[in-house]
Amino acid sequence: MVPAPPLSRPARARRRVLTAIGGGLAVLGVLGAGVVTGWTPQVRLDDALSRALYAGDDRSPFVGGLLEVLTTPGVTWFRVLVFLPVLAWLGARRAWRTLLWVVVAITAIGPVTTGLKELAGRARPAFEHGGLDYPGLSYPSGHSSGIATLVTVALVLAWPRLTAPGRRAAVAAGVALAVLVGLTRAWLGVHFVSDVVGGLSLGLAWSLAVALVLGGLPGGPAALPEREAEEAAR
Repeated sequence: MVPAPPLSRPARARRRVLTAIGGGLAVLGVLGAGVVTGWTPQVRLDDALSRALYAGDDRSPFVGGLLEVLTTPGVTWFRVLVFLPVLAWLGARRAWRTLLWVVVAITAIGPVTTGLKELAGRARPAFEHGGLDYPGLSYPSGHSSGIATLVTVALVLAWPRLTAPGRRAAVAAGVALAVLVGLTRAWLGVHFVSDVVGGLSLGLAWSLAVALVLGGLPGGPAALPEREAEEAAR
């Protein structure tokens, strides 16, 4: 039997992206099914983790204010504000296809998350100064899907321009930021841990899927050129 030829680098990258999308959707779906059906082990674990992580109804104003600041990168206006200079730069370069996929990814994740919240219909944790103070539903966490989208889009967009050490540092920083914002949702008592994990999974899968479909992955027609290739073309 003749062995299959090795995959090219773009093909390997595409396979990894498809695996990440599938994994993210699988986690989102499995946790969502547990939420909708009220699966007892998940409900009990969520309740125990939420009580352990919650900063408390009696937290000081300083702690409450700090947590509100740390959770801010997950909101829509922050995401848009961060990308405005990038969008202006892309427009100046007439990189319209790149601009398109970035705009779709960072703006549409909000409505997608809201639609899934309505589908799951989960109430927030019943903490007096946590979930009971906040309107809206709980699964998946919008702040978590928002920060995962911000980080993933930024990494995909910048990947061709970064060196190998720069990529490792950017991934580490991005993961740390996403985890921090996700944890603030549990510390504030406004989301269960499964809401956070589901939201992070959604943001990752959504961003990669948009980049894949609209050609934004490195090497694609809507991706930025690698720095070396751009400099050689000048």
